[in-house]
Amino acid sequence: MFPKDSRTQAYDVVKKSKDFEIRYYPSVTMATINSSAKTYKELGNSGFRKLAGYIFGGNVGKVQIAMTSPVHMDINDLSSSMSFVMPMNFNKSNLPKPNNQEVNISTTTEEYVAAIQFNGYASDKDIKLYTEKLENSLKAASISYYGHFRFLGYNAPYQFFGRRNEIIVSVNWDKQ
Repeated sequence: MFPKDSRTQAYDVVKKSKDFEIRYYPSVTMATINSSAKTYKELGNSGFRKLAGYIFGGNVGKVQIAMTSPVHMDINDLSSSMSFVMPMNFNKSNLPKPNNQEVNISTTTEEYVAAIQFNGYASDKDIKLYTEKLENSLKAASISYYGHFRFLGYNAPYQFFGRRNEIIVSVNWDKQ
């Protein structure tokens, strides 16, 4: 599984191409907030505070939970969400209950995704550009996808250099 750092969500790369890669993500536990936000900035500001509050002790027992990466964001016109991946030693049954009722704890299903990476500080313009690049690359490769394109952010806001961002989307993958 890549990466080996326990503070980063693990995945296996199953195929690499020039413009994107196909990954297998095993099931993980996430803390999620839902939002009516329609932009990266809107969702980032409101969502991050609520989720950070939860992991920094805003829960029953005031338990401190390590920050992991990436932060998952699904920004769309219907309903947006932001999620923090919980460390591997936590699951839905042993995580403390959030004090904020807007924070939901859930377990994802395993999935295959296509991913494209870009650097720097992300913006709505970048997210749109790389979403289109990934969508066009998948169509050119005849790989079918489903669901929303999602943004993954890996770095703290104060990290100026070496920033990593990704766009992912679920794909139909049968170990081709």
